[in-house]
Amino acid sequence: MWIDFRFRSELHFEFELAMNYSNQRERLRAVLAGTECLSPATVFDALSARVAEAVGYEIGILSGSVTSNTTLAAPDLTLQTLTEFADQVRRIMRVSKLSLLVDADHGYGNALNVMRTVQELEHAGVSALTIEDTVLPARFGQPEDTLEVVSTGEMVGKLRAALHARRDPSLVIAARTAALKAEDTKRTVARAKAYAATGVDAIFITGLKRLAEFEAVRAAVKLPIIIGTAPDVKREDLAARGVRILLQGHQPVAAAVKALYDTYTHLYNGGTPADLKSKIASAQEMERLVNGESHKKWQREYLH
Repeated sequence: MWIDFRFRSELHFEFELAMNYSNQRERLRAVLAGTECLSPATVFDALSARVAEAVGYEIGILSGSVTSNTTLAAPDLTLQTLTEFADQVRRIMRVSKLSLLVDADHGYGNALNVMRTVQELEHAGVSALTIEDTVLPARFGQPEDTLEVVSTGEMVGKLRAALHARRDPSLVIAARTAALKAEDTKRTVARAKAYAATGVDAIFITGLKRLAEFEAVRAAVKLPIIIGTAPDVKREDLAARGVRILLQGHQPVAAAVKALYDTYTHLYNGGTPADLKSKIASAQEMERLVNGESHKKWQREYLH
């Protein structure tokens, strides 16, 4: 089915070289302080970010798994480095006005590594980052498909270090917990309370299976909530319970892979480019996405 890119008239793609992302960060803070529950657009590079903006998204997300998949063609096993991740963020934010939420994994090490992570990602232009309490990468001897979380004390130290490293107060730092996958609800609630006491801006809950688990955390912590998956609850009901951001998986990446595979297969098997016309972006749309007019203008002004 043909998808019509709808470009907002106010959208423009001039390069933003000034290292000031406060507007994007304040926009995301407004979402956390609001009453609605929104879902960000999964992006993975500069071009996908521009497509998301063209559709109308103002908030995007770059996850560790997506970065590993798209830059390394590797699974989500914490294989990418902080430098690789930050570089990808810079490529996106160099051309994008999205408020970008990123998955900073475990901060790429201990509390001091977390400080470096915050510094690099803040400089790269993120609006929000999450630090999680999962033991990453998997330790030697850890049974397959098991999940471990660090001690509450270690995670509190990481969060305090993250807050200390932050320079722009509008940057959102969220504590992400996978405790529901490794511990019971009571211990998860205790962790959430300890994390909130550090002064973080939001709590990110993963592994949520029952609404009662969420209600227990929500009753103990009066911070905006981000959740990765939701039980069978409507978005407006989640909003009423303090959920401000709901992730929906990373289907755009899988969709891009399917489109590439189908296109390659068609051409490899002897199909003609003309047969693809209804399934691909037009030359005019591609020109718009890559800011072709401005580049032509710069060529005329500076090369001729």
